[in-house]
Amino acid sequence: MRLVKILAVLLVVAALGLIGYAYLGDMEPQQQEMRQPVTLGGLG
Repeated sequence: MRLVKILAVLLVVAALGLIGYAYLGDMEPQQQEMRQPVTLGGLG
């Protein structure tokens, strides 16, 4: 029974750590500008 309580506490701490990292961690995607030429056909 004591082992179950310890596992439950560890699970709660791990969940709180994951939530905290998701909100406070640097999880912004890297952005870069991409340019690609587009050929428009059938206009003439």
